[in-house]
Amino acid sequence: MGFQAVAGQSKAKQMLQSAIRRNSVSHAYLFAGPPGTGRKAAALAFAQTLFCSSGGDDACGQCLACRKFEHGNEPDFHVITPDGASIKIDQIRDLQRELSYRAAETKRKIYMMEHAEKMTPQAANGLLKFLEEPNSPVVAILITDNPHAVLPTIRSRSQQVPFLPVSHQEMLETLLKDGQPELAARAAVHLASGLEGCRALIQQEGFAETRNVVIQLGKDSLGRFPSAIVTAGQYLAKGGLGERPEQLIALLSLWYKDLLYVQAGRRDRVVYIDQIDWLGKHAFTRPPEAWVAAIELVLETGKRIRAHVSPQLAMEQFLVKLQEGIVLV
Repeated sequence: MGFQAVAGQSKAKQMLQSAIRRNSVSHAYLFAGPPGTGRKAAALAFAQTLFCSSGGDDACGQCLACRKFEHGNEPDFHVITPDGASIKIDQIRDLQRELSYRAAETKRKIYMMEHAEKMTPQAANGLLKFLEEPNSPVVAILITDNPHAVLPTIRSRSQQVPFLPVSHQEMLETLLKDGQPELAARAAVHLASGLEGCRALIQQEGFAETRNVVIQLGKDSLGRFPSAIVTAGQYLAKGGLGERPEQLIALLSLWYKDLLYVQAGRRDRVVYIDQIDWLGKHAFTRPPEAWVAAIELVLETGKRIRAHVSPQLAMEQFLVKLQEGIVLV
């Protein structure tokens, strides 16, 4: 995995690759940003590139060092994750001992810490001393979604690398390059956080079927009330699928957004691209305010479900309001 596999994050990648080219890699980095922004993928790409024997600013993926890294056989790469709810002082001590075994060697050693904000005060102080007095060439990569929860003295001794939310379009382009199905990918980027979340959602059993149900429900909701009631009821009563009403709600919201996008001339933003002809014929049957109101009503239905209202009852009330013309006239 090289930097090319990391979606977006051009600033972060530029900072890291520039440091590699200039041979000015810092002893510690703080990868800060919300989950799903590719922080871990970038950390792995950075570490692999530093081990890569090609000498470039991105891992070649072919040399022995790259192959060892990709197969988890690089002895000088260490990963620290929370032990339960926190990262404890014993984990930092174990890391120090592990990295001191071959202190006389000149080969760079790297450790990656996930959820760095979860270090106990003792662990943070132990890491701080290690950052100040490494006993061998070491690079620390600390990953966090809350840099302000990391000890200020650790932040001041680390180079901060910001990770910003990845746009839907960037994630979609990456997923399509990976060979993911376009119709599912277009929906997934709006529902999941980050590429890994998107891939998991696309592979989720029943996701494609839920999407098809929403298409039928979205069409029926504009005038075929009995059919819409039956479609919603059958979905929610179905084992497995009916246990994820929030997914139905999220996808239904995207359906009404598509009607609004078509009306606004933004067909490039459409999620249900395979339904573009139907959407084009019906988008102008209501004013834009009606589609906005429909989206708001869908979101309100989702809130009611999260407040433990029966999903079937909440959906039936949603459809009744549409049928009565409270929203769509």
